Amino acid sequence: MNLKDHIRQIPDFPNPGILFYDISTLLAHPGAWAETISRMAKAIALHRPSKLVGIESRGFLVAAPLALQLGIGFVMARKRGKLPGATVSHEYALEYGSDVIEMQSDAVRSGDRVVVLDDLLATGGTLAASIALLRGQGADVAAAGCVIELAFLNGRARLDVPVETLISYGS
Repeated sequence: MNLKDHIRQIPDFPNPGILFYDISTLLAHPGAWAETISRMAKAIALHRPSKLVGIESRGFLVAAPLALQLGIGFVMARKRGKLPGATVSHEYALEYGSDVIEMQSDAVRSGDRVVVLDDLLATGGTLAASIALLRGQGADVAAAGCVIELAFLNGRARLDVPVETLISYGS
């Protein structure tokens, strides 16, 4: 199955000049979604994680069913103020300003072997920030994974872990 056939491209979203790669059509097709999770499970299992970390919000859609299939835990990495209880955070630079990513302070323990997941790898900033956050808590970040990679943005170069992707656009 060609998973690219199930990715919708929306021009000028969220801003003029941006081509948005939408996984909604992939999620809506049960066969394509099952194939996506199956392929991701094979790729991610090689890294032997004890937990998967999904990045808000589309990363949750990838990480939660994948964690269930692999029989391991799932952790949410979210924007500031979205998680209850005690949290830890990491501030990171954007092209114009900064942002903060958080997780619950007890979500990972020192030595947990984790893989960080999102739907799409673009510039790699949010994945890199999530990796830094996890390492700050003592986690061993084994890899990162995304359904889609925009290879022409070279986000993979910002990451110092292996990166697993299923679909690549550009080079």
